[in-house]
Amino acid sequence: MNALIGGLAALLYLVAGGWLALRLARSGEGPVWPKRAPLLVGWGAVLLHATILAQTVFAPAGLNLGFFNALSFTGGLINALLLAVTAARPVENLGIIALPAGALTVLLGLLFPDQRIVADSSQWPLELHILIAILAYALLALAAVQALLLAVQDRRLRRRQPGGFLRGIPPLTTMETLLFQLITAGFILLSITLASGFFFLKDLFGQHLAHKTILSLIAWCVFGVLLWGRWRFGWRGRTAIRWTLSGFGFLVLAFFGSKLVLELILRRY
Repeated sequence: MNALIGGLAALLYLVAGGWLALRLARSGEGPVWPKRAPLLVGWGAVLLHATILAQTVFAPAGLNLGFFNALSFTGGLINALLLAVTAARPVENLGIIALPAGALTVLLGLLFPDQRIVADSSQWPLELHILIAILAYALLALAAVQALLLAVQDRRLRRRQPGGFLRGIPPLTTMETLLFQLITAGFILLSITLASGFFFLKDLFGQHLAHKTILSLIAWCVFGVLLWGRWRFGWRGRTAIRWTLSGFGFLVLAFFGSKLVLELILRRY
């Protein structure tokens, strides 16, 4: 049953992402297609994905976050956040990348089931800490996708190619505002994650958390400097894009790079 539900979720993710891509591609050829229909398809994918996560991640024994489970949970959360934010902000074009990526994560979670209970059912403060950390990652992942779209928009404008799909996305200033709103929200949650993490830290090296902690702190510093530079010097454009992608790169290494090495290569749990 999970295979059937997961396959359908992946299909709906791909349909929604492809629909949004086609909508953006045709934006310069006539009236912009309504975004409601592909977003509803996306919600269908997220709900089906959530039914799988309810069984695989939120297990009776506790929070099961092996590598592929964590990847699937993060993919589902990123898309749920994206679809929720579209109600108030014009960020639906991020789904062109995020939704197909969600399809990949749900399939990987089903193809490679793994078991790693990171917090049992009685450790609700630790579970809350982990969920806030993943939420911070999801928001900053959306910021990274926004930065990529902003880079394409900036490059085309610099080359004096304003037509085509650029007509279907918000102006550059609006895109930058959305970028920093996502970064600010993610930075706040990442700060809470790092501060609360020290309460659960007993042995930095014994718990195999040294690399993860150091890389997360570097990412936090990068995003912090970027927000300060935006406030103090009005950083924008290519500077904002580079700092955003650099910070997210460190965050990927912290969240999944160290997890991949420990669990899939070194087999340490």
